[in-house]
Amino acid sequence: MKVGFIGLGIMGKPMSMNLLKAGNELVVFDFNETAVAEVVAAGAKGVKSGAEVAAECDTIITMVPNSPHVRAACLGEGGIAEAAKPGTVVIDMSSIDPVESKKIGAELAEKGIELMDAPVSGGEPKAIDGTLSVMVGGKKETFDKYYELLMQMAGSVVYVGELGSGNVAKLANQVIVALNIAAVSEALTLAKKAGTDPELVYQAIRGGLAGSTVLDAKAPMMMDHNFKPGFRIELHIKDLNNALNAAHAVNASLPLTAEIMEIMQSLKADGNEKDDHSAIVKYYEKVSNVSIEREN
Repeated sequence: MKVGFIGLGIMGKPMSMNLLKAGNELVVFDFNETAVAEVVAAGAKGVKSGAEVAAECDTIITMVPNSPHVRAACLGEGGIAEAAKPGTVVIDMSSIDPVESKKIGAELAEKGIELMDAPVSGGEPKAIDGTLSVMVGGKKETFDKYYELLMQMAGSVVYVGELGSGNVAKLANQVIVALNIAAVSEALTLAKKAGTDPELVYQAIRGGLAGSTVLDAKAPMMMDHNFKPGFRIELHIKDLNNALNAAHAVNASLPLTAEIMEIMQSLKADGNEKDDHSAIVKYYEKVSNVSIEREN
């Protein structure tokens, strides 16, 4: 398949590489010329704008940071809509506000362009090895048509419902992950403050009901004070802001999400926004005046 790909960042670049490995013809664009050059070296064709991508491809994937970037890529100057043929399908794999996703989809539909939202979960490691979880909103027949293409970048691809539903699922995922990390932070800080080794507490509880993917992924990082980002706090703030905006639009109350959002804002104020979200534990260490870092 000939596919356009806009957005070659931490996630987009390895995802595009996997599409190339699967044998697709790829036309790519990003403002980062170094990233474009890397993907071109792997076999893609690089162009200078989203409009140039659309001139060559009737299937286009976007993977950009947030709602304004998706709008610019699709509808802005030099964007997809400037050159796309009627019948073009845009698969937006960014994580954005579902309300805005629906608005962008409606504006594209007026130009004969169809939008699916297909955000991903799994971070850079799973983008690299092609085992992302993809949650998709849009027309079911379009999902069926592109399922195999999406699976070339993923371990699972699940249809969630109409346009915007993919981003609702992603925001639900991000709420659960954030609150899970906060719970792990709170529990391990309690253990340390009570004079019990957090490592032994972790080993004792990980096989029971408290065990989780988040616990196993993040507790060791917390105890090593290894906050090298797999998913940065500033990006989680972006997602939770979208979650709160979407919740307010449908009159849903997210009190725990609001609380963890404020904890992350406090961490950002302390200069930790580039850290992995496991650095939420720093907040608990600060307010309890303790460190759970392993002793060498």
